[in-house]
Amino acid sequence: MSNTEINRVLGQIRLMQDQVRDTTLKARTDQVVDFGSVLRGAIDTVNNHQQYAAQMSRAFERGDPGINLSDVMIAGQKSGLAFQSMLQTRNKLVDAYKDVMNMSM
Repeated sequence: MSNTEINRVLGQIRLMQDQVRDTTLKARTDQVVDFGSVLRGAIDTVNNHQQYAAQMSRAFERGDPGINLSDVMIAGQKSGLAFQSMLQTRNKLVDAYKDVMNMSM
């Protein structure tokens, strides 16, 4: 490949990046996102991780041939990590609520 071909390909890549960035910014500004829906989505994600880990564990216990112990352990760790981060988020929200409620007017 010559330098001109490489520069042309790099130019195309940069153009694509700019297009993706512009559409992403436009999508973010067009949508109105409320806190409740974001929190609900995060809780659903944690729930999905936990259900998947439980399903993998049950499949491994049954002796399904396509399930490795390492996959089961990784799914369990992902589930635990997702739950712990959600728990910490909840604790921070409760603390913030208490701080706001204790403010004097």
